[in-house]
Amino acid sequence: MSEQQPHAAKHAPKPPVAGPAKPAAVAPAKPIAVTPVAAPPAAPIAGQGAGQPNVPRADQPGIIPLGSGYHNELFPLSPKPGIKDGTSKTGPYYINELGGLRIAEEVPGEPKINQLFRTVMLHEGSDLHLKSGLPGMMRLRNVIQRMNTPPIGNDLMWKLFQGIMNDKAHKQMDNDGGADFAHVVGDDECRFRVNMMKQRGKLAMVARRVNTSIPTFANLGLPPSIEKLCHYDQGMIILAGVTGSGKSTTIASMLEYINQNEALHILTIEDPIEFVFVDKMSVMNQREVYLDVVDWHVALKHAVREDPDIILVGEMRDQETFEAGVHAAETGHVVFGTIHASTAASTISRILDLFPPTQHHAVRQSLAFNLKAVVAQKLVPALKKSRTPTNEIMIMNPTIRDLILKSKDDKILDAIRIGFQEGMVDFTENLRQLVDRGDIDKATALEFAPNPEQLKMALKGIKVAAPGIL
Repeated sequence: MSEQQPHAAKHAPKPPVAGPAKPAAVAPAKPIAVTPVAAPPAAPIAGQGAGQPNVPRADQPGIIPLGSGYHNELFPLSPKPGIKDGTSKTGPYYINELGGLRIAEEVPGEPKINQLFRTVMLHEGSDLHLKSGLPGMMRLRNVIQRMNTPPIGNDLMWKLFQGIMNDKAHKQMDNDGGADFAHVVGDDECRFRVNMMKQRGKLAMVARRVNTSIPTFANLGLPPSIEKLCHYDQGMIILAGVTGSGKSTTIASMLEYINQNEALHILTIEDPIEFVFVDKMSVMNQREVYLDVVDWHVALKHAVREDPDIILVGEMRDQETFEAGVHAAETGHVVFGTIHASTAASTISRILDLFPPTQHHAVRQSLAFNLKAVVAQKLVPALKKSRTPTNEIMIMNPTIRDLILKSKDDKILDAIRIGFQEGMVDFTENLRQLVDRGDIDKATALEFAPNPEQLKMALKGIKVAAPGIL
C-alpha cells in the first residue's frame, strides 16, 4: 500500500512549501502547553506519483499533529516525539479547527479502508464520504466534516475499494458505474450500507453506518400508535419518506417488537441486509438479494411458498414489486414495504405513478382493501440527540377507504386529523407533541411544519377545526 501510484491532476495551483513555524507563547492560564514543530515540506496526494501538485498536509505549521502514537502506511500522519494532542472548542475529537477529525487506529489484518470506517465509528458519525483528490470526510451531527488524512488519489482509492468488494460489486461497477453492498467491520462490530460510484470519471463512495443494536419505539421517539400497527394479521404497511429519513430503522424496530412478543415466521428480502436479527419468540429468516437469491423477483416469488407470517419486501420501486406485495397481502400475509414519498396522502399518488392510467382504478381497489397503514417519516434536529423522527400516520378506516376509491386524495389529510382517536396523527400535531415533550425546539418545529401558522396556533393550545370532508 506504500507504493505511490500515478494520478492525473490538472489546473491545481502549487501552494508554497511551508517554512519552519515560529514558537508560540503559551498562555499561563492553559494547563497544557502545545509546542508547534518545524514542518516538513508539503506532501503529495496519497496515491500520486512524484511531480504532481503538492497539497498541504495536516502536520504543517498551525496544525497540531496526531497524538495517538501510531504509524501506518496508508495515512502516515504520525506525531513528533513528545507532542501532545491539541484540543479546541470544536470538540474533544478534533486535532484543531484545521486539522480535522482524529483517525482511528489501524487494526492488523483488516482491509486498509477499515481504518476510515472505524473513524466514523469512533466519532459516532452517520456516513463516510470518500472522493478522489479529497481527504476522508464524514457526516457528523448532520454536517460534512473532514478527517485528518491527506487527500486520497484515484489509484489508491481503487486499491482501498478492492479490499472490500465482492464479485457482484465488481460486476456492478463495470456494468453500471456503481455498486451497492453491505460491509461488516471486524467481528460484526458495525455494519455499513455502501454505495460506490464514479463521478467525472473518478471514484467516490458513500457508506451509511447502520446501528447493529435495534432501537425500541421509545428510544426512537415514535408515536405510541406505532405499536398498534404491529398486531395486524394480514395487509400492507408502508413506510414513506425520502432517502435517509430513517425508514429502515423504524421498520427494524417494528419487526423486533414482533420478534420479542409473537411466535411467528418473519421473512425479510433486503439489498443489502442492514440490521441483523436474533431469533426470539419468532423465527427470523433474512435473505440478501444477489447473495442468498438471484434477484428481487425470484425472492418475492418464492416468499409466499416459505410459510411466512410477515414479509419485508423492502423498497417498492416498480410495478412488479408492488403487485407481488399486494398478492402476498391478499393471500393472508402481513407485508412491510418502503416507498419514496413525503406524506401519507402523496404515497397513494406515488404508487399510482408506477402504473399506467388505465390501471389506476384497479390499483385504488387493491389499496382500499389491502392497505392497512402508511407511516410517513422525516428526521429533524433534536435537543437530546442529533436527530429525531417526526411522523404522519394514516390508518385505514371506512372514511379513508372511501376517499381512496373516489380519488379524493386531497381530503386524506383532513381524515387523518379527524381520526386522532384511532391513533392517526399528522406532521403538525406530531411536531407539537415533540415540542411539548422537549425533544425539539419551537424554531425547528416551525421550520419543518407543513403549515407553520397552524402549528403556531396548536402550540398556543388553539385547535383548528378540520373542514368537512363528507
